[in-house]
This record gives sequence, structure tokens and C-alpha cells, in this order.
Amino acid sequence: MAITKTYSISALAQEFQVTTRTIRFYEEKGLLSPDRLGTARNYSAADRTCLKLILRGKRLGFTLDESRDIISLYNPAAGNLQQLQRLMDKIRARQQLLEHQLSDIAAMQRELRDAEQKCLTAMAEADPAAKRASSH
Repeated sequence: MAITKTYSISALAQEFQVTTRTIRFYEEKGLLSPDRLGTARNYSAADRTCLKLILRGKRLGFTLDESRDIISLYNPAAGNLQQLQRLMDKIRARQQLLEHQLSDIAAMQRELRDAEQKCLTAMAEADPAAKRASSH
């Protein structure tokens, strides 16, 4: 009989540097399903992997629903091709969004520099003493 490794909620929290409340939240959302022994939760290796994927997805900017969608496609018998394709689609969409946001940020920085320069010019014109001081 093979012994399967299980993890306590505190062990997972410590390993992934999250709170036990975070893990319980993912459990409430149906993303993790530990076995119960009285009040103790025993998480399987699959739960541990799922938590790891949820946290990775969070770092990549995925919503919990997006992570759930990707995780639900886990099928090692099929080489996880559908799961990997969905993940690639999400990654590319996220990259595209970030590129757009970077472009927006660069445009906003240019506008702020222009506004700053106009303010400095207007201030110098409104204060003749500052104008004389800046010309020296």
C-alpha cells in the first residue's frame, strides 16, 4: 500500500508564504479540496500543486476564474495539451494588455513632462524676479 504525502494548512502556508486564511479562501472558492480529519485539513500533493498554480497565476495577473479554468483542464493522459494551449492564450493576452498599458504610461509621462514645462514657463513669465534669476 503506497503512502501518499499530505500537507497541513500551516505547512502549505509556510512553504508558499501565504496566510492560512488565503488557503481557506481558495478552499471556499472550490479550488482546493483537502481531506478532513476532525477539524484538521490534510492537503494532497494535487492540492499543493493546485495552490502553486493559483499563486503563479496570481503573480501573472490572472483572475481566480482564469486560474480555475486552466487548472480544470489538467489531463496528463493527453499530455496536458489543451491546458497548455489555454495557458499560452492567457499569457499572450496578458502580454498584449501589458504592452498596451506600457504604451499608455509612456504617453502619459510625455503629457506630464509637457504640462510641467508649460507650468514652469508660465511661472517664469508671471514672476519677473524669477525670470531674471533664471537667465543668469
